[in-house]
This record gives sequence, C-alpha cells and structure tokens, in this order.
Amino acid sequence: MKERVEEVLNKIRPSLVADGGNVELVDVGDDGIVKVKLVGACAGCPMSQMTLKMGIEKLLKKEIPEVLEVVSV
Repeated sequence: MKERVEEVLNKIRPSLVADGGNVELVDVGDDGIVKVKLVGACAGCPMSQMTLKMGIEKLLKKEIPEVLEVVSV
C-alpha cells in the first residue's frame, strides 16, 4: 500500500511545491493510518491542517479506500 500512497502524493506535490512546500511520506500503518511530514513553507503555514485534512487526506481516502486517516508527524 505504501507505493500506492506515494503515487497519490505525487499527484498533490506539484501544488505544494508551487507554494514553496512539500509532503514527505513517513509511514503507512497496517491500521490504515498514513503518517506524513509537511516540509518547506507547508511546515509553518497556518493553513497546513486544512491542506492535510481537506487536500491530502481527502484524495488518499478517495483513491485508496484502505486509508482511514492521515496525520502529520
């Protein structure tokens, strides 16, 4: 499943990079929890939680039903 998550993150990356940020995949648990790290401008952005939940998590859940939650570490 890790490869599938990375493929979906690659679809999101261009938007994040355009704003000076990025996302790194930290872990994909067997429990359906994906751990990511927001880096660059995303790390300190006040909108980072919205990006995480409404952008990254929403797309991952849509494309990979096994994903239950995305958390930032």
